[in-house]
Amino acid sequence: MTVAVIDSGIDVDSREFAGRISSKSVDIYQDQTNRGFNDEDGHGTHVSMIAAAARDDYGILGMAWNATVMAIRSDRPGSCTESGPASLSSGCAFEDGKVAEAVNYATNNGAKVINISLSGGAAGTALRSAVQNAVNSGVLVVVASGNDGAAQPSGYATSLDNAAAGGVLVVGSVDENGQISDFSNKAGANGENFLTARGENVCCVYENGAIYQSLGSVFLLNGTSFAAPQVAGAAALLAQAFPSLTGRQIAEILIESATDAGATGRDNVYGEGILNLTKAFEPAGTTSLAGSGQALALTDIVGVGSPAMGDALGATSLSAIVLDKYQRAYNVELGSNLRGAGVAERLYGALVGEQRQAAMSSDVASVAFTIDARGAYGELPRLAALRLPNEDAERARILAARVAYRISPNTQFGFAFAQGADGLVAQLQGQSRPAFMIATSADAGEAGLQRKDMSFAFRRQFKGWGLTAKAESGHVVSRSREKVNGIWGRDQDRSKAQTLGLAVDRAIDNWTISVGAEWLQEERTFLGGRFHDSFGIRGTNTAFLDAEAAWSFARNWRFGASIRNGWSKASAGDSVSAGSQLRSQAWSMDIERWGVFGRDDRLAFRIAQPLRVSSGGLKLELPVSYDYDTLSPVYGIREISLAPEGREIMGEMAWRGAFMRGYAAASVYYRHEPGHYANLPADKGIAFRWSTDF
Repeated sequence: MTVAVIDSGIDVDSREFAGRISSKSVDIYQDQTNRGFNDEDGHGTHVSMIAAAARDDYGILGMAWNATVMAIRSDRPGSCTESGPASLSSGCAFEDGKVAEAVNYATNNGAKVINISLSGGAAGTALRSAVQNAVNSGVLVVVASGNDGAAQPSGYATSLDNAAAGGVLVVGSVDENGQISDFSNKAGANGENFLTARGENVCCVYENGAIYQSLGSVFLLNGTSFAAPQVAGAAALLAQAFPSLTGRQIAEILIESATDAGATGRDNVYGEGILNLTKAFEPAGTTSLAGSGQALALTDIVGVGSPAMGDALGATSLSAIVLDKYQRAYNVELGSNLRGAGVAERLYGALVGEQRQAAMSSDVASVAFTIDARGAYGELPRLAALRLPNEDAERARILAARVAYRISPNTQFGFAFAQGADGLVAQLQGQSRPAFMIATSADAGEAGLQRKDMSFAFRRQFKGWGLTAKAESGHVVSRSREKVNGIWGRDQDRSKAQTLGLAVDRAIDNWTISVGAEWLQEERTFLGGRFHDSFGIRGTNTAFLDAEAAWSFARNWRFGASIRNGWSKASAGDSVSAGSQLRSQAWSMDIERWGVFGRDDRLAFRIAQPLRVSSGGLKLELPVSYDYDTLSPVYGIREISLAPEGREIMGEMAWRGAFMRGYAAASVYYRHEPGHYANLPADKGIAFRWSTDF
């Protein structure tokens, strides 16, 4: 970027500006003299060095060390006076009309920032008009506040600020500790566009292109003249990094990012505060995914996997371009904001909870309720049908309910509240499955953290063959392993899901075989994984194929096995690209013996793998770079693998039966890499549960 310095010229031979003095540099008095724009006073050179001295391992480093300097010499010929080896403050005279010409010249020749480290009385009409025109053309004008130690900026600075409010920054000086310099004019009534920067004991005085030394000492610079070019250089850096910014926007960014000093907020000493370049480069306001307009805060959790995805999101790289409120483009790494699903606390879920079961049945119908007796909620309308005493009804709520009815000898149907259809199907098919606290069967439906609202099943018997149809509706709740709160807000933390299924079963001798297909449709999730709305996931369709077999190979013995294979495909659209698909699998094997210690007790062992993504992922067409010429992003494909490294294998030995006038269940279990997290220790334990009526 080009910084115009309207001053006493520049040292054209200085190594600090080699190759970076603009060909548009000029002496504004060139029609009257042939002196050129080489600096005879030194003030303009020092201002230019602080703004843009080279990064050359020598001397000082300018704020915008790669910027081009447009030196516009504007001192009245013959007005400069010598003041030592190099002037610490300009001893030159500057005429209003010629400075106005210099401002117009800089504006018309491509300067993005204009630095005016001059002071004095109020500027004339021509100069105020020139500054206003520059600001309206997108240029930022930076003016020194003056070195009178006054409570207000100089009349010169104040008049220019008032001429184009919002596009002029007035700069005062602070010392190395951020305290206002004694010599610096303060913000006064112009605090809205007033910044401070280091202008006291600034290194160093140059002479003949080198740092001036005397008796082993160097000379330092003091003055708001040298605070102003720090702000001008900072503005040039912002303009270089974000070419679409206007001068007014750059001024606003520098003001908003300033470090507060003095009284809290804007005050009449420091104005808006002290220049903070690091913060000025940080995104401001609400960020959004480039090209989408969809808000995407840099602190947002951008994805939470499902249990089937395990640790897949643990070390994922996902870079994309986001825009801040000024439409500045940032390449950000979103992978650190991806989270794995919570690991199911299976033992806790199996044992904790004050629940009661109520059931009744006949030859044609059966009804079963699971009731929460903790008194946490009172859902009296739902409990009225149970005919519970008032005190029980006030303490209870229905957790789940299931009803099955036989229409004819060969036809049955059932429905359930807050339960999936699998239990209904097993009941209608007359299956007797072993009960485990921890280990799940392959068809447990763990596509995500699903909550079932309603389900329905219908079964028809045809000469030894059974045909069963099922349907269920519910939702998927996104929950991170780290239990991050407020991922998408309370009204967006769940997604609807519906399931339709059809199964055929047959009993042959000692075998029972069932084969089925299931279709899962998710509204905004991907096999239970939830991703940020800015990615535009519009739903997922999953097909599951299930097979199950049970073999009664001896008296009181049963062997069972089941397997589930799934194929998921996300709907293309917005950022979701074709090829976003998954392959998943679950399986289980168990063996059961009943009548072990008593006539009706049962002992069983199961080994199982819960649903796990075996391959595939999400392909996103995301902005990967940004073109400031067209103000539009360039897109590329980013793929998130959702196949975990870990693989959970569950083993459980379970017993249940009558015990001490009640009913007991005991379990010994072991979970290898629980939740499909390779780095988690095994989950193992012993559980015992006993219940009785009284």
